[in-house]
Amino acid sequence: MRNDRRTQSVYIDRAEEIEKDLNLVSQFAGWSDLGDRDTFPFEERTFLSRAIEGILRDDIDRVRSISERHQQSVWTGKGESRAQWDLIRSATELLQTCDDMERQLSDNARNLDVLLAFYVSSLREADRLHREFEQAVSDYDWQDAQGVMTPVKQQVRKQYGKLVEKVQLIFTRHVEQSGWPLAGQLSNADVFDRIVGPKLQKNGHKVAYFMIDALRYELGVALERQLTEDGQVEVQAAMAQLPSITPVGMASLLPGAGQQLRIKNDAKSLVPMLGDQVVDTVAQRMDVFRKKYGQRFEEGRLEDFVRGRFDFSPETDLLVLRAVEIDSHFENHPDTAPAEITNALKRIRVAIHKLKERGFHEVVIATDHGFFMNTHAGAGDVCSKPAGDWIGIHDRCALGEGASDSNHLVASAEKMGIRGDFAKFAAPLSLAAYRSGLLYYHGGISLQECVVPVITMQLKTSNQPTLHKASVAMSYKNGAKAITTRMPVIDLTVETADMFSTDNEFEILLEAHNSKGEVVGEAKAGGAVNPATGTLSLKPGDKVQVTIKMQIDFEGKFKIKALHPTTYTAYCQLDLTTDYAV
Repeated sequence: MRNDRRTQSVYIDRAEEIEKDLNLVSQFAGWSDLGDRDTFPFEERTFLSRAIEGILRDDIDRVRSISERHQQSVWTGKGESRAQWDLIRSATELLQTCDDMERQLSDNARNLDVLLAFYVSSLREADRLHREFEQAVSDYDWQDAQGVMTPVKQQVRKQYGKLVEKVQLIFTRHVEQSGWPLAGQLSNADVFDRIVGPKLQKNGHKVAYFMIDALRYELGVALERQLTEDGQVEVQAAMAQLPSITPVGMASLLPGAGQQLRIKNDAKSLVPMLGDQVVDTVAQRMDVFRKKYGQRFEEGRLEDFVRGRFDFSPETDLLVLRAVEIDSHFENHPDTAPAEITNALKRIRVAIHKLKERGFHEVVIATDHGFFMNTHAGAGDVCSKPAGDWIGIHDRCALGEGASDSNHLVASAEKMGIRGDFAKFAAPLSLAAYRSGLLYYHGGISLQECVVPVITMQLKTSNQPTLHKASVAMSYKNGAKAITTRMPVIDLTVETADMFSTDNEFEILLEAHNSKGEVVGEAKAGGAVNPATGTLSLKPGDKVQVTIKMQIDFEGKFKIKALHPTTYTAYCQLDLTTDYAV
């Protein structure tokens, strides 16, 4: 029963009943070693306790050994169990990477050029794994009423914080000496004129320019890896315009920004200007494109384009698509924001597929600034502004006039690449902010805030239909029609549908939809599910179990759909309803 998928759900139900009837939790209280086989749920919890103990003792090899054995456990058939072990695995990966990066740091810290190269090639992985760890925390926290994972969260965040704070002090000391942006590196303010503008010199050559708020560098790398099937893709690093706030960052992506962008002091308020034109709002920024390109230009929100809420003329050569969801979600709902990143990347991929069908030739994806997830900070980790006449901006920097101190980078605005009415730029040397309690921020100067991706993509023509097809089958508990948990585990099988598909890999998006077609559940990141895209990549013959994370407040009938991630074509669907225990 344990090893046969057809009977595992029955085994789980019966083992839980027996554990309760025989009061096994009390009978075996205090037993820490119950062998290798976890017949009952309480035994699995002892393995979890040993894995937690390994993390707290920095015994990563022990944790890996326990986790690998657990992958064969019958209890992987419970979504709640998978969530806690996904958190353990995510913690282990991040801790190991932090150790590796810290060992390599001294060899890559001698100047800013070397440090940037290290960040772009390797160090960014620590940021990615930290983001995925925080997503795993968010997926599990709602069921951790006893605070079992609290020591794990504290330990992992402490280790990540130790690494990034060490890197931060090296970075800001180098920037004090060299200034910003670094000579010889691509400046964000030159992206349009150097990369987008030349592509538009020929009428009829169609370019889409994505202006995505808060797409930091490691996310750009994750997105680039997912776009290869639609065209030739390249990601390069750019230096964000300071101060790293949205109005300035978005203005830096306009035509002519490299030469004309300046910051005006308007009654103690910062106003970005392009020459004599105010470019503080979306409408003002879009007017710059309109004046330059006339009827060749159209613009709109990325989400509206994906959902078919706006259209554009066939004569459009420059289409600007705007998105603010990552930044907005982090600022308003930082605890659950990592999951919104997945949705944001999904929308970008769907939009690119639609653009390819509309005959677009190229795509350029740029962003205003990055961000930092400040989950390691303690209650007292704040920084006071330096003495002087400063205008505070977004909790992480200031412009104006004043003296330096031991906690701040203070430099001339010109040295920091800022033109306009302000003499000096100030920012904390550390990763502290000017007020406490911020789980997310940008605005200052750090690798996470100021090194951003620029993705260029040449779209493939799609003249011929693909011969590769997938036959996908789904089931829940051997045909059960009601889920009793908010983390049901779905069995998914991919089979060949034609002779050309045997070596092909299929990407599948799993979503739960209510009767109105609204998303009420998604595949939980971890295991076979890519944390960046929320999709699975499977070959014919693969059989996997996938946890669906249902929305807490949803109850009723729904469909789980296996979808193509860019066309949203349904491979198959499964009709279910909720039957949660009170």
